[in-house]
Amino acid sequence: MEFVLSLKFIENVKPGWHYFGRKMDVSDFEWVMWFTTFRNHILFALSGHVIFAKICSMLSPKNRSLIYMLYGSLAVLITMGWTYITLILSHCIILYSVALVKRKWLCFVAGLTSLATFKMEPFKTWQEGFATGSFDLQDVLFYGGCGFSIMRCMSFALENCEKKDGNYSFLDLIKYNFYLPFFFFGPVMTFDRFHQQANNPNLTRKEREMWNITIHALVHLGAILVVDVFFHFLYILTIPNDLKLLKQLSDWSLAGLAYSNLVYDWVKSAVLFGVINTVSRLDHLDPPQPPKCITMLYVFAETHFDRGINDWLCKYVYDYIGENHDAIFKELLATICTFAVTTLWLGPCELVYIWSFFNCFGLNFELWVAKFFSLPPFSTIEKNLMPEAMSRRIRGLFNAVNFWQIVLYNVLALNSLDFAQLVAKRLLFKGFPLSTLSVLFVTYCGVQLIKERERKQALLDDPEPVPPTEADKQKAE
Repeated sequence: MEFVLSLKFIENVKPGWHYFGRKMDVSDFEWVMWFTTFRNHILFALSGHVIFAKICSMLSPKNRSLIYMLYGSLAVLITMGWTYITLILSHCIILYSVALVKRKWLCFVAGLTSLATFKMEPFKTWQEGFATGSFDLQDVLFYGGCGFSIMRCMSFALENCEKKDGNYSFLDLIKYNFYLPFFFFGPVMTFDRFHQQANNPNLTRKEREMWNITIHALVHLGAILVVDVFFHFLYILTIPNDLKLLKQLSDWSLAGLAYSNLVYDWVKSAVLFGVINTVSRLDHLDPPQPPKCITMLYVFAETHFDRGINDWLCKYVYDYIGENHDAIFKELLATICTFAVTTLWLGPCELVYIWSFFNCFGLNFELWVAKFFSLPPFSTIEKNLMPEAMSRRIRGLFNAVNFWQIVLYNVLALNSLDFAQLVAKRLLFKGFPLSTLSVLFVTYCGVQLIKERERKQALLDDPEPVPPTEADKQKAE
């Protein structure tokens, strides 16, 4: 079969490995920025932080958080200019003042209003004028630094509300916000964790900790090389933008392409946050872990690509409102509020609204189904008449369907609504029943392998108690 490539496809493929005669997929600006265009600049800034922080923390371990703040502030000042620093500090001062009132609802209103000024006109354009210079990375650094700063300030304000005696100082907020590895690109580490770890004068490491940090760094380097190979041979990000080419692909190819896009986004998140986390672990911090692999996901409750933002939302919104997540109406309110904040964080637009609606629905639908099947006679049948293995198989069928809901609901945000609609039509209608059932069967087998692995891991983590023998009983008597 001959494939006709569109102009859009050709524009997203640029010269790459010329010695292999391969061109490179450059449609992901963020990856290209990190590992091609501005690789040396980012490495220079992070390497400078590691060296400077190590020397200073050896000389004065008690003041290392202050030293991190001074280096971070200087780097931001040199990169973005004093007007940008002034803008960030003005938001910090406003939210610090609100934090002193110790009213959570007021902290949320002030924080979300500040965040909205960077997402909506005319405030968005007005504040852009505070960034001096005109380099290619300016927009990314501007909105990244401002957005993450607001989330950190909100965390500080909400933790200050929980503080029983007195208030945290403004210097504590500045030290927290201007830690350079987290400043522009995240992840968000909640204030309580950062404050405790950054002010811990005990800098002794656990056994083999440096070895583990080195291994993680090498794994991330290997992942970067693998992604680079993918970009030069598979073009998984550019192909979904070419609808004419997509319509010529088979159902299996489309399903694999949708899945590959989510896997790539997970790898990108794991690598980008992994690089930053490696630096922060050298600073004796315990940063948010990389997101859970998309292949291991079959429930909406564990679906996220930024564990830092996910932890922030769970702590301050989702778990705070939903509590134990058993009540249907509390869970509905918690998910609506969570995705409302997420929508504002991502930037309100039609695609984000659609993504938020479907993921919010998916999260609630899981609870509704679980509640329904926990009622008699289903619960009675499962408990008394059904073997444990059969119960896992039936749950696996639902999980397989759920997996593809997660893929479709998230691929529309990563690629486009047209691509998600085409994949859904092929798998649900045009390819039914052969393609639909075969894809679900393969997914079901994968889910069963994952569930079995999780079951064995749970037994290792929390083994079942061994019943006492007759001899033990006699000794106890």
